[in-house]
Amino acid sequence: MLDGSYNCIYNNNYSMKNFSQITTPKQIAETCIGSRVRLINRVITKIYDDALRPLGITIGQLNILVVIAKKETARPAEVSSALKIEVSTLSRNIERMRARGWIEILEDAEDARAHQFRLSPEGQNLLAEAYPAWEEAQEKAGELMGDSGFDVLEQAADRAREFITA
Repeated sequence: MLDGSYNCIYNNNYSMKNFSQITTPKQIAETCIGSRVRLINRVITKIYDDALRPLGITIGQLNILVVIAKKETARPAEVSSALKIEVSTLSRNIERMRARGWIEILEDAEDARAHQFRLSPEGQNLLAEAYPAWEEAQEKAGELMGDSGFDVLEQAADRAREFITA
């Protein structure tokens, strides 16, 4: 797990450098892990969003539908936790998806203030219709990342999940 003692980042040659030695914007630009992850995120998201656009759904919304479908009925906190997104982000998406008829809001029998949601028949159909577009995007993203890139990504995602739950 990363903590306050983690004071190193990788440079372009993948050798470790003490962060205190990196003092200029050029050095930060050449070594920032965050900017590289954000670049990859934007490019990969665009691949999926472009493939899904004809269906009127984004990859973020598709991921929400997938989590709800796996659970059959889900509370906001469960979906937020599964996707590691803020409840407010989820709420905005849920409202849009409800308005489009993809999900149904259910009253919680145990707590009148709480609610659950499930896929509507339209949402179930959309998920099935989206699969070929998702598969096409998955192939393009896989080509971009390459086998070794995907393996590294999977390892980093596993470590990130451990870090978040620690």
